[in-house]
Order: sequence, then C-alpha cells, then structure tokens
Amino acid sequence: MTLTLSSEDRAQLAGERGPANRMAMSILVRMAEISGAQTLMDITAAHIDSTIYTGEATMEFAERLASLGAKVCVPTTLNVSGVDEHNWQKWVVPPEWARNARRQMVAYQSMGAVPTWTCAPYQTELKPSFGQQIAWGESNAICFANTVIGARTERYPDLMDVCAAITGRVPASGLHLTENRAGQVLFELVDVPRRVQQDEEFYPVLGHLLGHIAQERIPVVTGMEVTPEEDQFKALCAASASSGAVALIHLVGVTPEAPTLEAALQGRAPQQTVNVSMTELREARRALTTAVGETVDMVVLGSPHFSHAEFQKLAPLLAGKHRHPNVQFLVTSSRFMSHLAEQSGSLAALHDFGGSVTVDTCVLATPMLPPEINVLMTNSAKYAYYAPGLLNTQVVFGNLEDCVRSAVSGRVSRDNSLWEE
Repeated sequence: MTLTLSSEDRAQLAGERGPANRMAMSILVRMAEISGAQTLMDITAAHIDSTIYTGEATMEFAERLASLGAKVCVPTTLNVSGVDEHNWQKWVVPPEWARNARRQMVAYQSMGAVPTWTCAPYQTELKPSFGQQIAWGESNAICFANTVIGARTERYPDLMDVCAAITGRVPASGLHLTENRAGQVLFELVDVPRRVQQDEEFYPVLGHLLGHIAQERIPVVTGMEVTPEEDQFKALCAASASSGAVALIHLVGVTPEAPTLEAALQGRAPQQTVNVSMTELREARRALTTAVGETVDMVVLGSPHFSHAEFQKLAPLLAGKHRHPNVQFLVTSSRFMSHLAEQSGSLAALHDFGGSVTVDTCVLATPMLPPEINVLMTNSAKYAYYAPGLLNTQVVFGNLEDCVRSAVSGRVSRDNSLWEE
C-alpha cells in the first residue's frame, strides 16, 4: 500500500517545523510503511514509555531529540524512569546508572511532558476519555486505556511513542480503527463462584490465563457477575499484557465496548472458545509461583504502581505489626501517589512497619536489589511473571494479606481456602 501524507505531515518531514520534528516524522513514516497504513491520523494525548533507561543508547536518543529542540504538541505523561532520583543511594544502584538514568529523565521533561513518572497514567489527572485517540506506551497502560476507558491506542514501542507526542500523528491502523477492535477469543467463565470473582486474586490470575492463551488476540469474557474496582482492572490488564501481549479485553456487560456478546465480537464468530472453570484458574494461580519452600527474602508490591486506594487498604493490615528482620518490604509507586499516602497517614503506617517506598521506578526498571534477595513474594502477576527472567529470582504469588502475614512471620504464609478443591 502507498502511504499518503497530509501537507502538514510533509512539512514536518521536510524539516519546516524544525529538525526534531523531521527526525520524529521520518521514524513515524517508516513505521507506517512497515505496518501497511495508508494514512497518518491525529492523536490528542501520549504516554512515553521510552523514559526507562536501558543503556546509553536510550539516553542518547532522548538527548538527541532534546538538543534538536523537541517539544511535545499534545498533553504527554511520562512512564517510570530508570531510577528513584532521590532515594537510589539506599539500594545497590550503580552511580553511573543513576546519573545516566537521570539525564534521560531530564531530557524527556525538557520536551514539555508532565513528570508523572508512573506506569499507571490512567490514575492521574490526564486520564483520557472514551473514544479519544492517543499514543500510549507501557503494556498495562495500553490495555487499561483500551479496555476500561475505551480510549484508542495501538501498542506503541519505546522511541516511537515520543515521536508521536512530538508530531501529534500516528499510523491510522490497528486498534485506532473500530474494525480492528472486535473480540477474537471467547472465554466463558463456568461455575466460577461470585465470592471468587470478588476476591482480589481473581483478577491477576484471570489476566495471566487470558494472556497465556490469547497472546496478541483480543479476549472476550462472559460470565462476569461483578464489576471490578479500578485497581482490580489494573491487575487484570497488567497480567494479560505480561503473560501475553493483550492490548484490549472485552468483559461482556462490564467494559464500555461490550454491552453484549454480539457487540464485543462485532457480529463475528470467535476464532476460539475457551471454558474457564476453577480448574483452569487454579492452574494459572499455581503457575505464578516458582519458588519452592517457605523462604521469603522480600515482599514487593506495586506493579503497576501502587495507588492511593491501595496504600489505604494496606495501612490497616500493617497497624501494630513489624516486618521480620529477615524480610524486606517494598512498595513501588509514583511520587504523586506517595505524596497522597503521606498526607493521609498511610505512608507512616508503612514506615512504622519497617517497610520502604520507591517512587518513579520499580525493581524491574532499575538495578536496586541486593544479591542476597533470592525469593520475592508479591500480589502482582506482572512482578511474578517477569521477576524470574529479569531479576533471576524465584517468586511466591499471594494476595495482599498473604504478603503482610509472610513479611511478619518471616516465612511464606498463604490462605488457600478460597482456591481449594
């Protein structure tokens, strides 16, 4: 197919809007050609995942754009960075890494983006609206925007996301287009009790199962008896985007583009139908734990970043308790949510417990864990999925109460009664 550019596209490509726009547009045009798009289209917001420092190349790319005078032309939020710039010295982050990661942060902030430094931009004031065309990076955020809000974004990779923010344009393809948002794999919940669907573990477990089976396809789920809370949606989307590459989920009768099964499928037949009973859910839950035994070295929460509501839920579980001296307790969050937790007193409860908070980054994005940390416990399916490969650690998956109880006792303690056969 031939890519047709508007007069403004051609002006940016020719350098009439400056060298940064020319560089960004040249990348977008090449990516549009590869994807087979016929035209580019406008976006009205962006979220840049390229903020994560992964080496000198990512820093140099950001600084090159900044040196050319790059400025974002739409409201733009920033994903997690490669360092907690104020507290990295408390961990084992190499000084050179911290310096370079901060240089990358400075470069992106100089482009006029909002320094949110979070993987949950949908929990900020710049949350998009239904039908809004956006260019978001970060897998869980992409899935949440498409699924829960009904905004429209493709899976924007690092370095392409900032090009979209600078030019305000993206290829008119993929999930930006209605016809590409039809469900493809039908998951039918069969005899999954309401009490299970109300439990916080259900959402990361279900998400892990959806991603594993659907991969890049769009799941449609029937049989939901409850409407998830925002943080439960967050867990669902993060899990499915980690174990697979899910960018949109239709929960029939729950999410905005799925009032009925026919609407979710856009009148088409599903490519595959999967029955999901407690048997499949138990298997998915077991897969999230790779550790053997009762040892736990660290409890880590907050992937995606802990919200204010999660801090408030955690605080009473910690009251009057203290972590075991052999177990570290870490929450990763954004500076904004951490500030709200401090104002509400929830952060004080964490500190009194002996826990720590790291902001603007997470254990997957910065080399902060000491070598003696071998077994992590978490309530995050995203942490559970990535930690063995990225951090070379074993993982225990459990709910929030399990994590606190284990941190206090110094050994793994999980309540499996809800999941027992």
